[in-house]
Amino acid sequence: MINNVSVNPQANVYFDGKCVSHSITLADGSKKSVGVILPATLTFNTGAPEIMECVAGSCEYKLDGTSTWVKSAAGESFNVPGNSKFEIRVTEAYHYICHFA
Repeated sequence: MINNVSVNPQANVYFDGKCVSHSITLADGSKKSVGVILPATLTFNTGAPEIMECVAGSCEYKLDGTSTWVKSAAGESFNVPGNSKFEIRVTEAYHYICHFA
């Protein structure tokens, strides 16, 4: 549960609807997005560093410059460097919170 937030009701829709998220702003001004990725293999580019927290489902991810897929399941998270990219492979709906650093 995330309390005391402002939610942008306009959805962020990526990859023809395979990823849908909503931007939220916390009381302290920090920003996050909450969303779901449907089954697919996608490549995301980052500006700021991110922490991808899995709240339901699972995924495999591969950070830029690596060749190994790593599993992340509910209750786990992974860090993505800023000005980078990562691949994510999803076989069941992956529900996440993206924390922007």
